[in-house]
Amino acid sequence: MYPIISKQLLAPQVWRYTVKAPEIARERQAGNFIILRPREGSERIPLTIVSSDTNTGTIDIIFQVVGATTLDLAEADNILDVVGPLGHPTHIENFGRVAVVGGGVGIAPLLPIAEALKKAGNSLTTILGARSKNFLILEEELALISDRMIITTDDGSKGEKGLVTAALKPLLDAQALDFVLAIGPVVMMKAVAGLTRPYQVKTMVSLNPLMIDGTGMCGVCRCKVDGKTQFACVDGPEFDGHKVDFDSLQRRLAMYQAEEKIRRDRRN
Repeated sequence: MYPIISKQLLAPQVWRYTVKAPEIARERQAGNFIILRPREGSERIPLTIVSSDTNTGTIDIIFQVVGATTLDLAEADNILDVVGPLGHPTHIENFGRVAVVGGGVGIAPLLPIAEALKKAGNSLTTILGARSKNFLILEEELALISDRMIITTDDGSKGEKGLVTAALKPLLDAQALDFVLAIGPVVMMKAVAGLTRPYQVKTMVSLNPLMIDGTGMCGVCRCKVDGKTQFACVDGPEFDGHKVDFDSLQRRLAMYQAEEKIRRDRRN
């Protein structure tokens, strides 16, 4: 059992947990994730390690309640199984002028990477997108490490009204970027990669397909990158956004989402 030390509600149905996991806290790096199972009978789900504290032996995770397993997690006081750290750590270097772009709950995995990029000496512009100000998370923590912060919301309730790509384009037009990292919904990452491609600005994305074992054995998280089959759990989760086949990724996610809806309807 892994005790949940604290719980914080960040936005509607979005929770930040601090979990006792000393071995994982000691080994994690920016970009790593865990796979957990809240209780017996729950499905295994991947979640990014948002931060860690080796002194207390804890890690922080952020999740949104969207299905049965995340509901189990929201109601838990302990977590049955936690495996990690998994995935390749993010490649960090001083690229120069960097923009990190986060959408929705994708802002959570953005934080540790942004911190590492800033520590490496990069000039950091952070662009955050959310449905409304009520769904915006980690704004204060990211503002502390950013040289510039741009907020966009679909309804205009905070920052600029519109999409993150509208905020990113002027920076590309001004040739003010050397590297872009985007994490969020697939449609958002696809749009960012499509926008940066003609400017030839290196762009990385963090893919979020379903995972089961986290070791590349099950094949559920497979995706196409540069025409080749890759597994997000062991080859990623980050890939060159200009080489990802986003259309096939969207089709696979839609298939699993349809199956999950059928299972929920049957349970109800």
